Amino acid sequence: MLPSLKTAFTLLSLIQLVSSRPVALSPQQILKEVILLIQQLNSGVQVPCNDTRVAQVAFTDQEVPDQELLCQADVALTKVTRCREIYEPLVLNLKRLHGRKSCFLSDENEIYLRHFLPALGNFTQGLYRRRGPSAAQ
Repeated sequence: MLPSLKTAFTLLSLIQLVSSRPVALSPQQILKEVILLIQQLNSGVQVPCNDTRVAQVAFTDQEVPDQELLCQADVALTKVTRCREIYEPLVLNLKRLHGRKSCFLSDENEIYLRHFLPALGNFTQGLYRRRGPSAAQ
């Protein structure tokens, strides 16, 4: 009986180890997660932090690389200190997408977070469509 208990314990430990390892997601999967998080934030109850002002990111500027815009969105959301726990999963996914250490973001123009999130959602949906279904594989 003792060997079977050892075997069972070893298997349980192995399962726990495998399940605790983060799964490597593709950029397309991360984009999909970002889109879902933004949709949840936009469809949920009005969060008081949505009245927070954040730096405006020029998501429609075709001359700015996508990675730079993702980095700027990350920086803008990182500066939101109230309700940080609500936006933290979004910030973490943006960091994984752009992979940059730093980027420039001017605080000259600001918008409300409730307007920033839909703009970020439109931008990430556009990225997802441009990368196409083959990138999701």
